[in-house]
Amino acid sequence: MSYYFHPGAETEHFETIAFFESRQFGLGKSYLLELEEIMAIVANNPCRYRIERKPNIRCVSLKRFPFKVVFRDVEGVVQILAVSHKQRRPDYWLKRL
Repeated sequence: MSYYFHPGAETEHFETIAFFESRQFGLGKSYLLELEEIMAIVANNPCRYRIERKPNIRCVSLKRFPFKVVFRDVEGVVQILAVSHKQRRPDYWLKRL
């Protein structure tokens, strides 16, 4: 299985990379590598993560960074709806459904 970003999620993902990179050289790359590692695991078995919101919205947290990836399975492909800070603006991404 593979994954793709909702356009809004892709924008915030790139903004997050730029933010971390502006704070410390290489930090944006570290964030990107961690997200890619986690999404490779998610893409192989998205159902291993519990449903956070019906009908099929799931989340996975990054380990080093205070972000979670909100995703769903759309016809056998994982769609990333948000790369959301864990403590800011909960559920802002709902309009992307």
